[in-house]
Amino acid sequence: MSIWEALAILAAGIGAGTINTIVGSGTLFTFPVLLATGLPPITANVSNTVGLVTGNISGAIGYRRELRGQKRRMVRFGLTALVGGLTGAVLLLALPSKAFDAIVPVLIGLALVLIVLQPRIARALAARRERNGTAVPTDGGLALLIGLLVASTYGGYFGAAQGVLYLALMGILLHDELQRVNALKNVLGVIVNGVAALFFVFVADIDWLAVLLIAAGSTVGGQIGAKVGRRLPPTALRAVIVVVGIVAIVQMLLK
Repeated sequence: MSIWEALAILAAGIGAGTINTIVGSGTLFTFPVLLATGLPPITANVSNTVGLVTGNISGAIGYRRELRGQKRRMVRFGLTALVGGLTGAVLLLALPSKAFDAIVPVLIGLALVLIVLQPRIARALAARRERNGTAVPTDGGLALLIGLLVASTYGGYFGAAQGVLYLALMGILLHDELQRVNALKNVLGVIVNGVAALFFVFVADIDWLAVLLIAAGSTVGGQIGAKVGRRLPPTALRAVIVVVGIVAIVQMLLK
């Protein structure tokens, strides 16, 4: 690896850590750069997952204030993310790389629609509950757990735009502020990437230099993302999510 390739990976790591903390989809920065340095796709994907763990942790720490009062959710959703992340990591090594290609752009597109319509849908659900006299599920109910399991499985498999899926699901099914939902998203990212990375360490080929460069960059980026992301009003945050999601869809369709 040349010095310029190393610097490119480091810079991509900073970008990935920043965007992962704000929205998700940091893999869109790092994965193409790793491929450009000559790494095979599976090795690049695995090394990327391992390297981004420290960035996920950094971002979650940066959002610790918004996590107050969400311990029960973190435990409940975290266990679901753990199962999904490990399942996705196993699938990555067991299935052909094109297994998710057709469905992923559709999932991301649906998530973006839900993100845009989230305020309207939330108001409609609240009105319906008021008419029926039913309470708001504190933790989103079974529907959210199933959705998070699917999103986490995808995250362990590849992970690009995983955060967009999380934000769409929790934004609709949790009665809470978008910034607090975003903080939860970062914790789930730590768990999914962490369990997938631990699995890969024992069973997959890893480029450790790439891992160290991405880890260093994403750790810095995680702190940048936390400072920027928490200052964005809900409308601006949704706009960023939509832009990143569209970029993810276009990249996946053109690859």
